[in-house]
Amino acid sequence: MLKLSGVIITFNEERNIERCLQSLVNVVDEIVVVDSYSTDNTKAICERFNVKFIEQEFLGYIEQKNFALAQASYNHVVSLDGDEALSETLQKSIIDLKSNWKFDGYYANRFNNFCGQWIKYSDWYPNKKLRVFDKTKAEWKGINPHDNVQLHDENAKTGHLKGNILHWTYQTYEEMDKKTDYFSTIAAKAYYDKGKTAPIWKLIWNPSWAFFKAFVLRLGFLDGLNGFRICYQTWKITYLKYSKLRELYRTKA
Repeated sequence: MLKLSGVIITFNEERNIERCLQSLVNVVDEIVVVDSYSTDNTKAICERFNVKFIEQEFLGYIEQKNFALAQASYNHVVSLDGDEALSETLQKSIIDLKSNWKFDGYYANRFNNFCGQWIKYSDWYPNKKLRVFDKTKAEWKGINPHDNVQLHDENAKTGHLKGNILHWTYQTYEEMDKKTDYFSTIAAKAYYDKGKTAPIWKLIWNPSWAFFKAFVLRLGFLDGLNGFRICYQTWKITYLKYSKLRELYRTKA
């Protein structure tokens, strides 16, 4: 029977972490939590479970998640954020894998809860994520804070699991606004470091296209007021990212 490691990174996740751990305890053979020195009860909650708890200063989303993977005892992992959990159907799908692992990695749909509402449209569902994989054949990549698991071999074979990764995202509009500002700053810095530019046409076109695609083409309007807020946030974070990138170039100049 194949053994699995559950791998989580956390910072001040007392609101969500117990739910995350509960969804893993009967699925994986060990749970590794890499925490960025939380100042709330995250550590105390984790200590009630049989987890390997490691404190590590935050290295960046991609870097922290790859560090966490390196702490796992087993090559086959289930990787979650502290505000995520496995649905019961997904738990069963992963348990079945332990005796029938066929591919290098497995996708699952992520189902997002925003302000108490499960969001069924826009860019938020089905929000396909590769989170069950062989860590010797994959790693976290992307541009911070938009990290994703990428398999080393472009011809690697993947499967898709039944069930959802349940994600409790922003629970107030204020929280959403703060994170939008925070993430856009990180993204602008990452773009600057990679030499990406921000001509005025990108500042106008990219946010507008992002909103239209999410709200109209991907039916975000069907989620009502919260659907509009989510699509507006998609516009805003894209606009702020390029606006802050332009400011970085002006400052350096």
